[in-house]
Amino acid sequence: MARAGGPSRRAALVGPAALVLAATASACAAQTAGAGTLVAYFSRSGNTRVIAGQLHRELKADLFEIAPREPYPEDYEEQVRLATRERDAGFRPALKAPAPDIAGYQTLLLCFPIWGETAPPIIRSFLAAHDLAGKTIRPIITHGGYGVGSAPAVVASHARGARVLPPFVMEADQERRTMTTVRGWMAEMQR
Repeated sequence: MARAGGPSRRAALVGPAALVLAATASACAAQTAGAGTLVAYFSRSGNTRVIAGQLHRELKADLFEIAPREPYPEDYEEQVRLATRERDAGFRPALKAPAPDIAGYQTLLLCFPIWGETAPPIIRSFLAAHDLAGKTIRPIITHGGYGVGSAPAVVASHARGARVLPPFVMEADQERRTMTTVRGWMAEMQR
């Protein structure tokens, strides 16, 4: 609980990350001035959506949500099992919709979380569905504590002919931490 008149715990935790993200957005704005920029994102829990929204507003860039035709399960653990099966099989789920007029953009800020130590299968689908030759791609990656794994290599291999810049990476593991904390509390209650 926040003390009266003081910042909330969430504000105290999010503040430093927001400063880093704002600095990244400023640097991206300087690199993309005058060029069409698209912020394309996939988000499961909402962490990556918040980042994409901030980039969209700060850069005055277009925003596109990458979504599978068949939604992923709501249940976190069921979704992890499905994503693992998709990753292991090399499966690319169908997109709900392609990005509008990708040819009109010079820069793509590609925002996504890490799933199973790599980019989610839907990101591979998105990259494979669009001609990105000659475009500049800056990955914006969130993860739950295990790092980016093979995601940068996956982006580079699926974005043929694009210039892939080093990613902005941010740990955002609230969902996993919340589930673990609640399970621990429930286990103590059952004793």
